Amino acid sequence: MTTTAAPLVRDVMSRDLTVLSPDEDVMSAMRTMLAKRISGAPVVDLRGNLIGLLTQRDCLTVAYRSSYHGQLAGKVEEFMTREPETVHADMPLVEVIEHFYRSPHRRFPVVDGQRLVGQISRRDVLQAVVDLA
Repeated sequence: MTTTAAPLVRDVMSRDLTVLSPDEDVMSAMRTMLAKRISGAPVVDLRGNLIGLLTQRDCLTVAYRSSYHGQLAGKVEEFMTREPETVHADMPLVEVIEHFYRSPHRRFPVVDGQRLVGQISRRDVLQAVVDLA
């Protein structure tokens, strides 16, 4: 962490993320999520800009359409959540705590401009609070 009195999101966020491409086959993306035991993954363009998020809920849409309607799956971009709620890397940690308090989300993509730079979870925040105590 930095030595400032008020820690920032960038100080406690996770940087090692599994990211998906919008052109990736959604079934392949689902296999990746299951293998890595993650509930969602950011979707980025070729420049690393965040363009969406593929969640387990989005994947249930895939399962429903393929099972019930016999439709073939498609690309990640067809099912991802567009314009997900994000937090900025320079946001004070206390502000992200408020975001978590008011939101059902357990994690937020962290951006610097439009570029994905990490992810912060409730667990990351709680660990930071314990470390600071």
